[in-house]
Amino acid sequence: MKFKMKINILVAEIGSTTTVVNAFADIHSDRPRFLGQGQAPTSVSEGDVNIGLQGAIEDLKKNLKIDDFSYDEMLATSSAAGGLKMTVHGLVYDMTVRAAKEAALGAGAIIHKVTGGKLRRTDLKNIMEIKPNLILIAGGVDYGERETALYNAELIADLDIDVPIIYAGNIENQDEIVEIFKGKPNKLYIVENVYPKIDQLNIEPTRSVIQEAFEEHIIHAPGMSRVRELVTGPIIPTPGAVMEASKLLQENIGDLITLDVGGATTDVHSVTEGSEEINRILISPEPLAKRTVEGDLGVYVNMRNIVERIGKEELQKQLDGDVETLIETHKPIPDTPLAIQFVEILTLEAVLTAMNRHTGKLRHLYGPTGKKTLAEGKDLTNIKWIIGTGGALSRLPKRVDILKEIALRNKGDYLLPTPEAQILIDNHYIMASLGVLSKRYPEAALNLMKQSLMIE
Repeated sequence: MKFKMKINILVAEIGSTTTVVNAFADIHSDRPRFLGQGQAPTSVSEGDVNIGLQGAIEDLKKNLKIDDFSYDEMLATSSAAGGLKMTVHGLVYDMTVRAAKEAALGAGAIIHKVTGGKLRRTDLKNIMEIKPNLILIAGGVDYGERETALYNAELIADLDIDVPIIYAGNIENQDEIVEIFKGKPNKLYIVENVYPKIDQLNIEPTRSVIQEAFEEHIIHAPGMSRVRELVTGPIIPTPGAVMEASKLLQENIGDLITLDVGGATTDVHSVTEGSEEINRILISPEPLAKRTVEGDLGVYVNMRNIVERIGKEELQKQLDGDVETLIETHKPIPDTPLAIQFVEILTLEAVLTAMNRHTGKLRHLYGPTGKKTLAEGKDLTNIKWIIGTGGALSRLPKRVDILKEIALRNKGDYLLPTPEAQILIDNHYIMASLGVLSKRYPEAALNLMKQSLMIE
């Protein structure tokens, strides 16, 4: 007799190396359930991501010990085929360009080029080589400088490339921008200014439009159009989904930071306004929700970068086996005690380095009136929770100890979380899935997140 299960919602995470499928039941009740997970290698190289998706579904059936299942809805996140490639073009790097960059990163984009001021011929050549999935044009506070954004828009329009354009600059330019792109192949999105006034960020409208554009126009991995036919709800970039989950959770339990150490990158998502004390001496504004991506800090694809940062001699002191052998035999998922120890050392270095790059610092200036202290960057001193998600930080035996080191290693002027911040682990490895689920069922997503993090 065949056993068939009814599943409410299936969420597929189509990553660059692995496709994961998560199954959920009782979504409409006050106690939704995570049923299980299946995974398989992503099949971009085989010309169709559906092969990997079907492999993950078969693995899910095996893990649930069932022959088949039916489902009501299917949602998805994707970072396959390089994720959401963007270029960002603004006016002043420390103002509008930074605001636009924050919006793009928070939405889950991978930024391949950022420019400030008027575009040059070499910039346009770079854009053509990058072949971005989206281009974001910003520049000028509202009713301020107009010419740079218009100049850049004209040049980008003349490229005649079929890429969606988002304009998020001086609102006085909006009608002109519409005229510039009239008759061009680009789908145009006009949004509120990301930097409407000096020292004011307005990145959420741009963030949501980036995700909308991703879903509408970018089925960039082979076979994604067929996935789109299967999916009944939104498809959003995987890192953007983790940010959505982090924001939802912060509204419920307080200020937090989520770390995801992957094979290729380490992503850090913080959701906090910081302390009043630091905000008073902050040089420039920071967004409530901030994401940084460290493309050189991955424990598989970029393993050698981290080895170089630590140093082979230092690594050898910490390991019970030969460093060179471990480097040469390194696998995506460690399967021996020694390989696990090696990945734990790499993960700790990735976490500490990514945190130092994400967080703000105190700067001490000395003048005629004596010492003056200013703050620059994101203040994390009010963080109550440090969350680990992704393969490494949800599975490694020393994952909690690794995250505790963030506060313990703070010996300088970095605005890092304090030792009072509590550690939470995404035990079911479902934060990205719950981020996309929260678009339709926020209460169920929050409930499931608390179950995975073991919060009552």
